[in-house]
Amino acid sequence: MKSLLLAFLFFYLHSTPALGSADYDSTTTVSNATDFIRTSCSATLYPDLCYSSLCGYANAIQQDPARLARTAIGVSLSRARHMAAFVSNLSREADYGADPRASAALHDCFSNMGDAVDEIRGSLDQMRRLVAPGSESFRFQMGNVQTWMSAALTDEETCTDGFEDVGEWPMKETVCERAANVKKFTSNALALVNSYAEKGTN
Repeated sequence: MKSLLLAFLFFYLHSTPALGSADYDSTTTVSNATDFIRTSCSATLYPDLCYSSLCGYANAIQQDPARLARTAIGVSLSRARHMAAFVSNLSREADYGADPRASAALHDCFSNMGDAVDEIRGSLDQMRRLVAPGSESFRFQMGNVQTWMSAALTDEETCTDGFEDVGEWPMKETVCERAANVKKFTSNALALVNSYAEKGTN
């Protein structure tokens, strides 16, 4: 009986670490990925927002700067789409309101956000078709992405310009705050794109 117990303990002690090491490797991989994301995000204007919005994709990103930039663009696209839909709904309501300046500003904002969505979508499509870094084609593709993401950021900034002439409209502050938030995501994505482009062309 004693020999059977010793044999069981020997088997248990020598078999469990193998299972534990797999868990450890998985945990280490995720930890390395999140460290990579945090370090990469430190180069952006809004590092905390960058990290919080991307750390949930650590398994997919791993330590790949191309995946990181692509994911950041995807997050930016989602935010811009939500903003465009939000402004579209408000503009339809404002058409029946009493403030024509608010209505005009909303329509302009929706147009700018729509342009930003198209430019970010184009950037994401280009990132999905990237060739190997270091080539002329790679530089051309990344140049397109940088141009489109910069244009999207400009369009998002222009979105709120018309509201400077709008008086005490109740939703003015909300629209401007949401637009400012969208700009932060696009700014972060552009910074990560620029970082990857620099590494891939050196």
